[in-house]
Amino acid sequence: MAATEDRLDPAIAARLKRTADGLVPAVVRRHDDGEVLMLAWMNDEALHRTLTTGRATYWSRSRNELWVKGATSGNHQFVKAASLDCDGDTILLTVEQVGPACHTGTPTCFSDELPVRA
Repeated sequence: MAATEDRLDPAIAARLKRTADGLVPAVVRRHDDGEVLMLAWMNDEALHRTLTTGRATYWSRSRNELWVKGATSGNHQFVKAASLDCDGDTILLTVEQVGPACHTGTPTCFSDELPVRA
């Protein structure tokens, strides 16, 4: 069954394992070097918009609304590929990142390294 123009393809929706809030985590990596940029959350509508527009769209838990990455900051994410993991509980987006990915202005949200004992 194909997606209607305004909702997520039911075949994709059926594979998703969502949190109690109806969300799925999305790991975002840069397309040219694979660096992990950020983790965000998606609901069905955010995933549908991402897949149909090519613009990374997420669910903001703090604002309780959809947001297109870069709409206010100018730090856009253009989606090159999207994958669902084997369990259906995580989405992987591969993006062309314009500007820093993190709201703090750093290239990646994962810049604070923690000590690891080997």
